Amino acid sequence: MDKVIIIAEAGVNHNGDIQIAKKLIDVAVDAGVDYVKFQTFKADSLVSKSAKKAEYQSVNINDGDDSQYAMLKNLELSHENHLELMKYCSERKIQFFSTAFDVEGVNYLNDLGLSFFKIPSGEITNYPYLKAVAMCGKPVVMSTGMCSEMEIKQSLDVLMKFGLKKEVISILHCNTEYPTPMKDVNLKAMQSIKKTFGVKVGYSDHTLGIEVPIAAVALGATIIEKHFTLDRTLPGPDHVASLEPTELKEMVMAIRNIELAMCGDGEKKPSESETKNIAIARKSIHINKNLSKGDIITDDDIISLRPGDGISPMEWENIIGKKLNVDKNEFDKLLFSDFI
Repeated sequence: MDKVIIIAEAGVNHNGDIQIAKKLIDVAVDAGVDYVKFQTFKADSLVSKSAKKAEYQSVNINDGDDSQYAMLKNLELSHENHLELMKYCSERKIQFFSTAFDVEGVNYLNDLGLSFFKIPSGEITNYPYLKAVAMCGKPVVMSTGMCSEMEIKQSLDVLMKFGLKKEVISILHCNTEYPTPMKDVNLKAMQSIKKTFGVKVGYSDHTLGIEVPIAAVALGATIIEKHFTLDRTLPGPDHVASLEPTELKEMVMAIRNIELAMCGDGEKKPSESETKNIAIARKSIHINKNLSKGDIITDDDIISLRPGDGISPMEWENIIGKKLNVDKNEFDKLLFSDFI
């Protein structure tokens, strides 16, 4: 199994504070993820000033202001912020990443030299956006929250129409409720996407806890994306559905363990580590009473006991009726050389 790419989604959990953003990078480094991801947008080109917050945003922030514009305006990262965070990531030896939400943002991130693009769930029906991403000619990871199979097909068609090969596109199963109820995860849909579209798949998670992304890896996810925060009680739209630092580290460790557990060749056979236990754990045929040379072995004369370094009990029927050529004491191990 290839190494799973783990994207730690800092998103807007910096709350507009560059120092908090740097602390999030530190947490991501400590957890051992592959990428730490932020969000690149300008509120003026993302939402109208009359746009309302999503229900989960209103509940999670609970500041009495229903304006999505005002919320996002406070969460923008400036050009200087981007450069500072990229520099800090380079110093901390972790990959900086970000998601854009409009064509201008796509071109901006391309100019910054990002090696691939992440299409968020909300932009999967945004034709100009999809075209702009495809025209950059770089690998793409696409989330599919709120999507039908037909919408996934249509977005793939746009990406490929403007030059991308299916081989460089990965599709993430996703649900965009924050947090996602377990009954709505529908993790099997990830496998359906892989089968239907013939692409690499992954999972972008908004559930509470770490068990679902771990399960996704066991089911074949090649990319995992998960929100994280310094503290779930901080004000902001995404903190409640994010992992805290210790949880993020635990998720990464669990995923790396699952990778190891899934890396075998699929053939059922004794592993290198357990071979030494075969003789200890299994049994062989022993004598359960004193017998003399010349005695004929009956069913009542033998018993299965550890260790298993003698005649296997699977030979039971073949042993019955054989004549001993030596004396045997009770609980002696029976050997093939004991017979005439």
